[in-house]
Amino acid sequence: LKVASSFAMNHPQTFSMEVWGGATFDVCIRFLREDPWKRLEALRKAIPNVLLQMLIRGCNGVGYAAYPDNLIEKFVEKSWEKGVDIFRIFDSLNWMPNVAPCIDMVRKRTKGIAEGSLCYTGDILDVKRTKYSLEYYLRLAKDLENAGAHILAIKDMSGLLKPYSAKVLIEALKDTVDIPIHLHTHDTSSLQPATYLMAVDAGVDVIDCALGSLSGLTSQPNFNAIVEMMKFHARENPYDVKSLNKFSNYWEAVREYYYPFESGLKASAAEVFQHEIPGGQYSNLKPQAVALGLGDKFEEIKEMYATVNDMFGDIVKVTPSSKVVGDMAQFMVANNYTKEDIFTKGHTISFPESVQQFFMGEIGQPEGGFPKELQQIILKNKTPFSDRPNKHLPEIDFDKEFEAFKKQFGDDLTLCDFLSYKFYPKVFEDGLKFYREYGDVSVVATPLFLYGMKQGEDTTIEIAKGKTLLIRLLSIGHVDDKGNRTVFFKLNGQTRNVDVQDKAVKVQRIENKKADKDNDKQIAAPLQGLLSKVLVKKDEKVKKNQPLFVIEAMKMETVITASSDGVVSNIVLAAGTLVNTNDLVLEMS
Repeated sequence: LKVASSFAMNHPQTFSMEVWGGATFDVCIRFLREDPWKRLEALRKAIPNVLLQMLIRGCNGVGYAAYPDNLIEKFVEKSWEKGVDIFRIFDSLNWMPNVAPCIDMVRKRTKGIAEGSLCYTGDILDVKRTKYSLEYYLRLAKDLENAGAHILAIKDMSGLLKPYSAKVLIEALKDTVDIPIHLHTHDTSSLQPATYLMAVDAGVDVIDCALGSLSGLTSQPNFNAIVEMMKFHARENPYDVKSLNKFSNYWEAVREYYYPFESGLKASAAEVFQHEIPGGQYSNLKPQAVALGLGDKFEEIKEMYATVNDMFGDIVKVTPSSKVVGDMAQFMVANNYTKEDIFTKGHTISFPESVQQFFMGEIGQPEGGFPKELQQIILKNKTPFSDRPNKHLPEIDFDKEFEAFKKQFGDDLTLCDFLSYKFYPKVFEDGLKFYREYGDVSVVATPLFLYGMKQGEDTTIEIAKGKTLLIRLLSIGHVDDKGNRTVFFKLNGQTRNVDVQDKAVKVQRIENKKADKDNDKQIAAPLQGLLSKVLVKKDEKVKKNQPLFVIEAMKMETVITASSDGVVSNIVLAAGTLVNTNDLVLEMS
């Protein structure tokens, strides 16, 4: 926060800082164990002179599904109250019925700026790709302006906008709309600084950059380099380059702490023009693959991503639609499915929940509609939405539901906590459980939080103003038969000890029984993960396509359904079991 404040003071020309959105909620609660609302408040207090910007997925809010309109409206109101100035509103499929209501909410319920976004994919100069043409983007831009957007954003999430395409697009947009144009891109291929230069010459009003040490690859183009590029240009916006380099050096040191979470890219990759994986997703896809036991098949996953996109009709890919493509790609690789297998065996396959929701129309309608044959295969006998799914959801009774929420989780919780829960119920529950046990860990320095202390090391932790803990790690005992170690330390001079589970200790791995692939009465886990729910009981009669159990891995849930009518003769594994691909879960008769 001190660094952010210092940067803002030194660089008042900075238009805005993107500090909030769906990824913030997920990462803050799931991994950093922080309250995203408190983080927003702290940033607002530290940098009062900078416009704070958030990403909001239209009427999907900061989640991955459709939600009641009054939930999105309340979320927008609270975000404004806590410090958001600019709402960058987009839809993962560029579907205006999902964007326009959110623009209206920002204009009516806040004094903030509604930035309507069009998501760029394809190549407007490629005569063979006619789906996302220049005319398509001009129509979309005019629709966003007519819906009330104060600013038009071009969200180039995969870095596909090439320099000469940028020139043509920006010039045409300038002739079409009267509102400022903001260009956002990712530099995966390393081509995007050239795109920015062409866009600047064509009249773009705002471009997004990242400080040098945090730039490039799946991030934004290099801020420091762009400043140098613009020197002596007619549209130069002067910056103190020495100051930028100073801040860049600071973040270079900080970035080392997060090395294990990097995307794995060592250099720029022009293959992004083939697989079209968004920059924000690319950095998550590798850890997801590892969690699914597919770390050694990442190249196959990238190839399958392009195949799935083609199967889905070449869709716009940004959260949550990009997640759908990624889930399907990993699912197919995990089960060795080909494109042909999906069309010939699809009636017996239980597809990931996100894929079913996509073809149900729960996150909107893609340009040109869904591929009908594939939609029927995936949905089985379900009838998809043809309009905005939010319209079919009952409004939330905030008074009633908030009281029930506090009764379940605690009277100390706020309406903002309730909103977090509505978007991320399981993530919130896990985060709250962690907080109840360990307290506010945001006060712990990053190296200590991620890697722990070394024996003999001293540290200080300020838990409140004027209240600092002095800690020295003395020794760590031997592991016991339960995998625990006794840790001895000094707290403000007093010797203490605590038993801690050593997660690095090797535990005997129990292999679950595998299903016979030739026996359709044996129902197996289709991928590695947690058997989070078993939805049936022994001797229960089930119908074809009835849900049987749920496998959860990272952000992907897969509901396995019955391929035919039958009776559950045996439940082999209980909920809460970690499973591998093809582990036998239950048997039918």
